[in-house]
Amino acid sequence: MHEPNASGSDIEATIAQLVIYPVKSCAGIAMTEVVLYDTGLDFDRAWMVVDADGVFVSQRDHPRMALVTPQFRRGELVLRAPGMLALHVNVDGVEDAVHVEVWDDRMPAFDMGDIAAQWFTDFISLTEAGLPAANAPKFRLVRFDPAHNRLASKKWSGGIEAPFQFADGFPILVTSSASVDALNDRLAAGGHAAVDARRFRPNIVLAGVEAHDEDRLQSVTIDTGGEAVTLLPCKPCTRCTIPNVDPATGAASTAVNDTLQGYRANAQMEGAITFGMNAVIQGGVGATLRVGQRVRGNFRFD
Repeated sequence: MHEPNASGSDIEATIAQLVIYPVKSCAGIAMTEVVLYDTGLDFDRAWMVVDADGVFVSQRDHPRMALVTPQFRRGELVLRAPGMLALHVNVDGVEDAVHVEVWDDRMPAFDMGDIAAQWFTDFISLTEAGLPAANAPKFRLVRFDPAHNRLASKKWSGGIEAPFQFADGFPILVTSSASVDALNDRLAAGGHAAVDARRFRPNIVLAGVEAHDEDRLQSVTIDTGGEAVTLLPCKPCTRCTIPNVDPATGAASTAVNDTLQGYRANAQMEGAITFGMNAVIQGGVGATLRVGQRVRGNFRFD
């Protein structure tokens, strides 16, 4: 039950976690602070792995991608994975111009070269014995073309032009610690191990709200100490099989989605499981978000 607060907002919270995912569907990087650009958090989903036809690949079909861990060091994106030497990618370096596909979007991008392509091909195709699978498919790493203006659906954004990079559909994903805790209560009741927010690949995790308050928020205002950041949660995030993948091991089981099916089927989304809210940026581009910053929000009543 929410009590009135002095600010006049429906909720007061804090940023508990900030996470970027430099390579789509690979592991994230927990940040203490990060700059907000018009496309979302800096370097979020700036790179992506594609197949030989230029179509994106993900943990849905290749759960081992969860084990690829990124790090930024001295102008490089350094990628590490079990059984592999580190891959060093020049943050500002690109090679050939190509076209790639994410869902129904086809867009220009830049190929990152044969060394990166072979690295991902080798790792994704590794067998349990640590050897490349026979006749393994080929993969390549690509970089988003910043000259391309890829926009979120205006049907959901309320008409706001919301650019983003290789994310599925929106620049920001918001969830809360309480929502994850509520899931863990249900998992425990079913005899399953607890999970953490990594299963849901959020950019911003809020603390100090009740479970799934993020579903009902009309707006989110973040006090950055300068210009406030305003986010508009606009579309429930429908969930595929990725929450079933353990980010620590790359192993998959059905426990998480089976549990969510019991209480998170969303009639608004034709019965799909939803967890977290996609959001667009209304104001504050260029501000720095930090863990611990105060957040205010007002509920949507419709």
